[in-house]
Amino acid sequence: MSQSGNGSIIGVMDTGIWPESASFKDEGMENAPPRWKGICQQGEKFNSSHCNRKIIGARWYVKGYEAEFGKMNTSDGVEYLSPRDASGHGTHTSSTAAGAPVQNASFMGLAQGVARGGAPFAWLAVYKVCWATGGCSSADILAAFDDAIFDGVDVLSVSLGSPPPLDTYIDDVLSIGSYHAVTKGISVVCSAGNSGPYSQSVINTAPWVITVAASTIDRAFPTVITLGNNQTFVGQAFYTGEDMNEFHPIVNGQDIAADDSDEDRAKSCVSGTLNATLARGKVVLCFATRSQSSAIVATSAVLDVQGAGVIFAQFPTKDVTLTWGIPCVQIDFAIGTSLLTYMDMTRNPIVKFSPTETAVGQQISPEVAFFSSRGPSSLSPSVLKLMYLSVWLQPDIAAPGVNILASWSPAYSPFQSDMTQKHLPPLDFSIDSGTSMSCPHISGIVALLKAIHRTWSPAAIKSALVSTASLKDEYGQCTVAEGAPHKQADPFDYGGGHVDPNKAIAPGLIYDMGSSDYFHFLCSMGYNHTTISSMTRSSRRCNKSANFLVNLNLPSITIPELKNNLTVSRKVTNVGPANSIYTAFVEAPAGTEVIVKPSILRFNSTTRNLKFKVIFCSTLRVQGRYSFGNLFWLDGFHVVRIPLTVRTVIDNFYAQT
Repeated sequence: MSQSGNGSIIGVMDTGIWPESASFKDEGMENAPPRWKGICQQGEKFNSSHCNRKIIGARWYVKGYEAEFGKMNTSDGVEYLSPRDASGHGTHTSSTAAGAPVQNASFMGLAQGVARGGAPFAWLAVYKVCWATGGCSSADILAAFDDAIFDGVDVLSVSLGSPPPLDTYIDDVLSIGSYHAVTKGISVVCSAGNSGPYSQSVINTAPWVITVAASTIDRAFPTVITLGNNQTFVGQAFYTGEDMNEFHPIVNGQDIAADDSDEDRAKSCVSGTLNATLARGKVVLCFATRSQSSAIVATSAVLDVQGAGVIFAQFPTKDVTLTWGIPCVQIDFAIGTSLLTYMDMTRNPIVKFSPTETAVGQQISPEVAFFSSRGPSSLSPSVLKLMYLSVWLQPDIAAPGVNILASWSPAYSPFQSDMTQKHLPPLDFSIDSGTSMSCPHISGIVALLKAIHRTWSPAAIKSALVSTASLKDEYGQCTVAEGAPHKQADPFDYGGGHVDPNKAIAPGLIYDMGSSDYFHFLCSMGYNHTTISSMTRSSRRCNKSANFLVNLNLPSITIPELKNNLTVSRKVTNVGPANSIYTAFVEAPAGTEVIVKPSILRFNSTTRNLKFKVIFCSTLRVQGRYSFGNLFWLDGFHVVRIPLTVRTVIDNFYAQT
């Protein structure tokens, strides 16, 4: 992808941008294209000089916020009534999507190297719709969508969303705004949410958007814990200080519960549950529970009672939490139990930490992140009664979203409220995790594809990403999803799989759609004409088809209710060599037989589009669980794969016995 996104404009809807960051230098950038209609909106500590040939547009939105939440209050923290970013989130996502290369970037010396965005030569347009004071207004988000469409962006990166319960597509502001953008040819990329590993937690699943799950990378931050008996264990942390290089007493949070506190809550170090006298100057061992699984909460609680450090035992995960004030080392429950054994057998147990190191290539990746939201979508069951529903119930694609180093706003520091850290300089780069971080990875890749394939629709680009995604880790093993416990990943975890940008350039075949498909999708969902017209701003009448939903031309086939047999139609477009022959190969979901007709597709210079049918036959006579498979089209060079997701249900069981 030698063009590096040159020619594409990425719009980022977030908390703004810190324009002075080295990631937004415009060296080597061309001027904004003539088609660009955006502006550089001025405001507090932001004027037209802060835009350049990298940041070609910036807007900010506060009217909706103030109408919904009241007058903007900046007295409790730093904020700017302008496109300037006070929280760091928007700067992080913008630089991840399109940041210029920055040499020797690091977070306090950790993860040092070259930091660059996915499309370093793409232009950036910033739409500040969220605020460091908290909250994003629906009206402001819709206004930003309207402006971005008018301005002429090619891609919209939207690391936003609300956790379940979900609004319907016609009520959800991101679904509405993205619908209008996609019908204008703009690809919209959204976060899948951070409510994993629980089922039915995925968000932003409208079929016209690209929904991104988070995966891990091969970079780790090992931190050695040494006990008084010289036994060592390795956890992970962002600890670069020296205050824990000497031995400190270690205590179990459960054993130092305040007089009026529940020992179980003290076990996980809930705020206010620890005895200050017994915790002062000591390292506190805390165990995550269902009700308290946050290392940040535990660290804050220990800091309040003047503890020296925290060891936080939790479900195994590669996501390292950035804590402040005192060091916090994250370990798994097995190591936590070993520490308890040492403490029980030792009269005066002590512990020390070694400074964190950066290790690359020393852990298996990618894996689906623990926090990444999972399918099936909680929105879809409400409409299952309508008919067979074959819509996308899971994320579309997975991309790196764990421990991502990117530019940050020096106006915000996690250490700013901690008196012991006042000597630290402002952060120009920080490490963060979430589907907010995986979303701009895909946004950058979409910009690369747009630069190469200017005529491809958003659906074509989505198809290219999904149908070429990888199901394997770097060792060729099936990708694992972090959880409790870990398991083999499936489409509910990562959609089509982990993104493979190089293969997405030349996918061979694509499953394409246009604005009329999305309109008829809404019609088939059962919404009335008035409601659909209000959302789409179209006077077009619905022409309902009983089979439209199941035949929506997505790069997936999902059947939540397979009773006996069901036939699904799809259409593929050849974007590879004109004279191509593809043969079908099926890995059938458990409990089903799958037949593809025709099983061979022949393309030539005049035949670029071909339809086929997939016939699903249930072999089960009882209620089943979701099972997964794949449909491949193979031409000897391209591997075009889409996931199959099926759940069998009972259909008049006694009549069959």
